[in-house]
Amino acid sequence: MSVPALRIAVVGHTNTGKTSLVRTLSHQRRFGTVADQGGTTRQVSAVRLGVAGQTLVELYDSPGLESAPQLIETLDALPGQRHDGPARIDQFLSDAELVQRFDQEARVLELTQAVDVALYVIDVREPVLEKFLDELAILALAGRPLLAVMNFTASLESREPDWREALARVPLHTVLAFDAAVRDPQTERRLFEKLGSMLDRFTPTLERWLAQRQFEERERRDSALQAIADMLIDVAALRRQYALRSKSERVHQLNGIHHLVEKREQSCVETLLTLYRFGREDYRDAELPLVDGQWPEAPLDQHTLATYGIRTSSHLGAGAGIGAAIDIATGGLSLGTGTLVGGAIGAGTGIFRTAGERMLEKARGIGRLGVDDSALRLLGWRQLNLLTQLIQRGHGNPVPLEPAAESRWTRDRLPATLTQARLHPGWSALNDGTVDEAGRQSACKRLKSDLQQSLTGLGPSSP
Repeated sequence: MSVPALRIAVVGHTNTGKTSLVRTLSHQRRFGTVADQGGTTRQVSAVRLGVAGQTLVELYDSPGLESAPQLIETLDALPGQRHDGPARIDQFLSDAELVQRFDQEARVLELTQAVDVALYVIDVREPVLEKFLDELAILALAGRPLLAVMNFTASLESREPDWREALARVPLHTVLAFDAAVRDPQTERRLFEKLGSMLDRFTPTLERWLAQRQFEERERRDSALQAIADMLIDVAALRRQYALRSKSERVHQLNGIHHLVEKREQSCVETLLTLYRFGREDYRDAELPLVDGQWPEAPLDQHTLATYGIRTSSHLGAGAGIGAAIDIATGGLSLGTGTLVGGAIGAGTGIFRTAGERMLEKARGIGRLGVDDSALRLLGWRQLNLLTQLIQRGHGNPVPLEPAAESRWTRDRLPATLTQARLHPGWSALNDGTVDEAGRQSACKRLKSDLQQSLTGLGPSSP
């Protein structure tokens, strides 16, 4: 069914976050230019949002208003009907000298007259000044519905109460707090619902768009949890063999495990960034757990585990160290090389091997290495933490977010699926043998359900 496309102009004073708002609403981090200095947007730019090739919403970013006090005086001095706002704007736009004098304002007013509704973006960190109220008065003359969007409400410098009081005294259709830096699917939904209440003709359009957004959000989160589950199963079932008499081979295999786990975790990070349409460059200056799109600490490093407060296998003797890799053949008790920072087999890892099996492996001169519970807990917690941050992060200028709350991944035993994975090396794509696809997929499905429960309460739910 064909529905009309809703045209939305994003307008406001210079450097209030208009481009950031468009980025967040469109989920396009590369749209326009976001910078601290004013006047970075000089032309009108558009992004089209739709479903199955049909455009449903057109967002237009505009230059910043800068000379409203002078322009409103000029408009007041124009001859004609004082209360016929659109006629006064038409008269202004037909005067080439005035258009040249108020170049940016003219572009904004031309755009406003050509769309169905305008979003007036306010930086609520700024005090309520007369020039901002003049901008609202001028935009109201264009004869289009006007919705005020209070931006940067999450900032410690926010003056939201002052702005709400001031906006209550000016002719506006509605007001909404929408921080373009801290993304919330529920707030995005409320914005479009408010637009629907203002524009009855576009109700079918917005209902279709909101249904698409809800579907996308659900699919995005589901894919992210799937990526984390895949990574954790790969690492939990990872195995490497070595000759018990060869210390050098053991060290080589341990180093190989460290490399594989770091690479596998980074692959998961990049999948999450891609799903939420971010890149490595988006995190250089943001207070997020990544540095240039990577975790700064290796997941199997002794210092990393201690930093994150991850408890390790408690039944090892004194001096065993903090666990990251485990020696399956010897129960983790052969710690002579200094390279193995070991945990142990038993209640702490969920693996139970008979004495006969160990003796048989020893008789064959074979040792096996894997990854300890402590490192798996760290991997799970870090990815869920990152996912929570991505769910909350808009595509505009970043603002500090609250640190992730302590998770059961930092203190409790592993989910049962991960302890079972230790007994099924065929579930890991990191091992050399044939992958048991059916078993792996079943395990990933169970683990994904457990991850969803861990994510509950750490971020906003799907709209």
